[in-house]
Amino acid sequence: MHAPSPTMVGMPQSADPGPPDQGASTAAVDLSAPAGAAEPSAVPSESLWRDRNFLTMWTGQAFAQFGVQISELAVPVLAVLLLGAGEFEVGVLNAANVAAFLLIGLPAGAWIDRLRKRHVMIAADLVRAAALACVPLLWMLDALQIWHLIVVAAVIGIASVCFDVSYQSIVPSLVRPGQIAQANGKLQSTYEVANIAGPGVAGWLIGLITAPLAVLATVGTYLLSAVALIFTRDHEEKRPHEDHGPILREIAEGLRFVFTEKLLRRIAGTTAISNFASTISMTLLPLFLLRELGFTPQAMGLVLSLGAVGGLLGAVATPHIVSRIGEARTIPVSAICFSFVALLMPFAAVVPWMAFPLLAAQFFVGAFTGILYNITQVTFRQRITPARLLGRMNASVRWAVWGVMPIAALVAGTLGTSIGVVPTLWIGALFELCAAAFVVTGPFWSLRNLPDLHSGDSESTV
Repeated sequence: MHAPSPTMVGMPQSADPGPPDQGASTAAVDLSAPAGAAEPSAVPSESLWRDRNFLTMWTGQAFAQFGVQISELAVPVLAVLLLGAGEFEVGVLNAANVAAFLLIGLPAGAWIDRLRKRHVMIAADLVRAAALACVPLLWMLDALQIWHLIVVAAVIGIASVCFDVSYQSIVPSLVRPGQIAQANGKLQSTYEVANIAGPGVAGWLIGLITAPLAVLATVGTYLLSAVALIFTRDHEEKRPHEDHGPILREIAEGLRFVFTEKLLRRIAGTTAISNFASTISMTLLPLFLLRELGFTPQAMGLVLSLGAVGGLLGAVATPHIVSRIGEARTIPVSAICFSFVALLMPFAAVVPWMAFPLLAAQFFVGAFTGILYNITQVTFRQRITPARLLGRMNASVRWAVWGVMPIAALVAGTLGTSIGVVPTLWIGALFELCAAAFVVTGPFWSLRNLPDLHSGDSESTV
């Protein structure tokens, strides 16, 4: 599965998961006190289905997330099938795509806290569209080379850092405090559906119009996202210039908040190791499926798409599971599940005639438990963080949990070249098994509900 990424960014017309357990999380939390928090919504109901402003943003992000997933399959397939890229080149390509989270993730958070986050997201969408448009253009000129893809991936990575940090921080300025978990559920459900269904669409497009033109299709999705954001209205106020401190001090403040908050620190540890492990697996996935197992691009897209049902069911089931076992215990339970299911990918090489159902099961369970984990932990992060620190908190978490990904991609490429694809996948699966340790051994089992902004640091609650 794709690791439970720290991003909850990311959104279909999935069933509304409904308001969260009122005793558990957001309903009793008042985030209106900190500067920059959301104003009350104009809609009288708690349901976001009547909030046209949120629905506009949600629709735009649905297009963007499908575009991301299409390009994430189309670009490596293009590199492998048309440019003859090997394990190491695929590793470098993946590393370039996520290196920005390690290199500029921290200053981006402090910088974005000084700006209107919606404006940053619009600019990032336009940059990503322009960068991707270069790929089919160079292909039509018969000039496309692997280094072009690496440069494009790096530019998109930089824009994505700015977009994703802003995206995770903008939700409290769009909806009321009691609607944050509901909004995250909708956004995360679309992300998961795009995460799994997107590759199926990509595989179909690649077979129909070739990989370079499939990349071109994603340009339109980014433009649609930008248009939707232009028509979205938020209640965020730009911080006065006099509130800006030295950039290094602001970065340190964000890091200090994340790593001194006991529960946030454990969540970041689990997510970082899981992302390291899954990046190893996902970097080599095109080579594993296309070369080792002999899948076609369409079959590759289909097997990735079968988890869409798991993602949808996970989004619908999250409030019910949280209500039943508690918000705090949901985190280690879901982490145990997505850690063990990662073993199915390398095991598919042992029984290749069972590869399709094994991989389908992995992506179904992975999507279900991944969305359960993400909705719960991201809602907690947004809820416990003062509004003025949201950008820096999300950037700090992103830096910690996404910064490992370029390293993992290079490790995957190097190991894949030296010891082979399948042994490297086993190493990734073993790392995934270790990922849950931080939350399984922590205080989550002894709690039912996670603390909020007004209950003080979680150190006092465990």
